Amino acid sequence: MKLSTNTSRKVLIVGGGIGGLAAALALARKGVRVELLEQAEKIGEIGAGIQLAANAFAALDALGVGEAARSRAVFTDYLNLRDAIDASDIARVDVGAAYRERFGNPYAVIHRADIHLSILEAVQDHPLITFRTATQVSALHQDDNGVTVIDQRGERHTADAVIGCDGVKSAIRHALIGDEPRVTGHVVYRAVVDVGNMPEDLQVNAPVVWAGPHCHLVHYPLRGGQQYNLVVTFHSREQETWGVRDGSKEEVLSYFEGIHPLPHQMLDRPTSWKRWATADRDPVERWSFGRATILGDAAHPMTQYVAQGACQALEDAVTLGAAVEATDGDFVEAFRLYEQARIPRTARVLYAARDMGRVYHAKGVDRFVRNTLWTGRTQAQFYDALQWLHGWRAERALSQTPWL
Repeated sequence: MKLSTNTSRKVLIVGGGIGGLAAALALARKGVRVELLEQAEKIGEIGAGIQLAANAFAALDALGVGEAARSRAVFTDYLNLRDAIDASDIARVDVGAAYRERFGNPYAVIHRADIHLSILEAVQDHPLITFRTATQVSALHQDDNGVTVIDQRGERHTADAVIGCDGVKSAIRHALIGDEPRVTGHVVYRAVVDVGNMPEDLQVNAPVVWAGPHCHLVHYPLRGGQQYNLVVTFHSREQETWGVRDGSKEEVLSYFEGIHPLPHQMLDRPTSWKRWATADRDPVERWSFGRATILGDAAHPMTQYVAQGACQALEDAVTLGAAVEATDGDFVEAFRLYEQARIPRTARVLYAARDMGRVYHAKGVDRFVRNTLWTGRTQAQFYDALQWLHGWRAERALSQTPWL
């Protein structure tokens, strides 16, 4: 439902990634004009594959782009955690028919560019959304009447409110909060290989995590099974700073000695790797100030261990739209409602990701304990444990318990 009073109101969104596009679409669908500022020369997405749990599809459906995303996704049969030392099974979760029946949506994997495109198409078609690329925000000012952001050319952009969707190094977060990212020391290498270059015994229709001492490996299919996403993570020996650069096969191999030959063989397959030195942030009690707020990685950057970064950004966007609708476009009050709903939930997901990283990377006796954690668990018990995370519902987005 569009708001009767909102067609003359305008919001600036800083950042054109998945979260920024989703926020733009969520607000435009409520009748708010949006100007999206992106620092890159063109709107696009880098990276490889991501996982979309049922909560992500619930958000995508609420944004009207669920079917577009489904058309580009690969629907997986199960999730599998295995021991990277002896190749034994640790846990397997069915995400087929029983999962869909429980959560109302599928579990899928998709190339980042494909999920980005699925939202971008709707954003480009919406008459209330305009773009400014090659625009890097350097300052933010606000008063009771509106906000102004200043870009690298000194140009001023004004609106009724601003939403920072500009990632871990968010300029809007820096202006509002001023804290620094927490560099984890964990390095992630990502690559995509064609199916013909993927070992046949690893060509399974599932995200498979191989958990090793201070490291793990992941693979799953993309683009109709024509490609495979490969991800390896390790605790770096170096002093890391957050960032992305090209990686080297030699560095990868140096961290995976002693790994079982079955997962180890995939390390030779990529012709190039992208290397991410990862960071997250400790949760904060407040991220909205007046007419300014933040979303996605700008608000709650998290490690990848529960595969929820993009999913949570999509939930943020839907919740933000619901808050603007509930307050009839009073942005100060809407941002208060938005953070009231999102801060506890995203903090819980962030903490869960940190905990799962420790579980994946267990060694010694801790590894033995990890390998027995889920012994005897039924599929229903797995689903019960996932309910708070995968059971998120768009119609309850503003609730403290949106999964019930």
